[in-house]
Amino acid sequence: MQISEQVIRNALPLCRDPAGWAPVLSAAMQRYEINTPARIASFLAQTGHESGQFNRLVESLYYTTPQRLMKVWPKRFPSEAIAAPYVKNEERLANYVYANRLGNGDARSGDGYKYRGRGLIQVTGRSNYAACAKALDLDLLNDPGLLIQPQYAALSAAWFWNSRGLNALADDRTGDDDLEDFTVITRSINGGTQGLKERLALLNALERQLA
Repeated sequence: MQISEQVIRNALPLCRDPAGWAPVLSAAMQRYEINTPARIASFLAQTGHESGQFNRLVESLYYTTPQRLMKVWPKRFPSEAIAAPYVKNEERLANYVYANRLGNGDARSGDGYKYRGRGLIQVTGRSNYAACAKALDLDLLNDPGLLIQPQYAALSAAWFWNSRGLNALADDRTGDDDLEDFTVITRSINGGTQGLKERLALLNALERQLA
């Protein structure tokens, strides 16, 4: 099932390039069997939310106040004094908060910033870049910026979706709780349920377009 430019334009009106995204999303979804209305609606709702309706392909780590950093990473930044050096400094912040996690080295390695989130579902961390690189046959460890190219941004998201078994959760099953399944999908992608209301609104819009 191909996704059309018009479906994207109608359901995700803030997308700046629906004509460009339609073919690369269709190819990525076909490769990973995201090929029913239920699967497509869930996939596009989640990727659309994560990427600001397909406009943002790199994780933003630009914070303007210590208070915001303390709210996002309370354990990392228990005080304004600790948070202050990381305000408006994306590279330093990424290297700190992602150090010794997700296959990254310590803060001095630079891995946190090099392997910060990219793509429609933000692939993050050296180990995830390595797994994605193997699946897509791309040299992402040496050239992580490939994931901001629309083709690979879409493919990496479809690979992630498939690797977490999210087609099964998106499938329409009699007697199943679809909202709970969508919430579990959100947790698999986001680590929590941030933006669930907005994701559901996109899901509903997409379901109407694909009906």
